[in-house]
Amino acid sequence: MTDSTATAPAAPVRFDTKIAVLLRDDLAGWQRLNATAFLVSGIAAECPELIGEPYADADGTGYLPMFRQPVLVFEGTGELLTAARARALSRGLLLSVFTAELFSTGNDRDNRAAVRAVPGDRLDLVGLAVHGPRNAVDRTLKGARMHP
Repeated sequence: MTDSTATAPAAPVRFDTKIAVLLRDDLAGWQRLNATAFLVSGIAAECPELIGEPYADADGTGYLPMFRQPVLVFEGTGELLTAARARALSRGLLLSVFTAELFSTGNDRDNRAAVRAVPGDRLDLVGLAVHGPRNAVDRTLKGARMHP
C-alpha cells in the first residue's frame, strides 16, 4: 500500500539561461567579493524578471528577494577576460564590466567616467558578468575555471 500523502522528490530545476561572473585570477579576496557584488547588480537591474519572490522566515520576518537562479563564479587570466568580453559582445549577451580603476573610485559617476575614458579593447578588466542562453554563456567563458 502506498502512502498518498508522500510526495515524490521534486525534479531538478534546469534554467534556459545562465548568470555567470568571471574574475581575474590575481585579485585579493575583498576585491573578488566587491567586484562580484557590483557586477551582478547590473544583471539584476537590467533583468528584473530574474528576481524571485521575497523571502520570509518562520517568524514572519521578511527579507529581500534574490535571483531565482544560481550565479556561477569563474576565474581566469586578464587575457581570458578580454577574450570573454569580445565573445559576449559578438553573441549579444548582457554584459557588465569591472575595471581595476574602479577599486580606487568612490561613486557611480567616477566609476562610469573611468570606464568611459578607455577604449573597450583596452579596458583593464578584473571582472565581468554575463547573462544569456546557457550555451552562449558557456562558449563565452570557454577556458575559465570555476572559482575555488
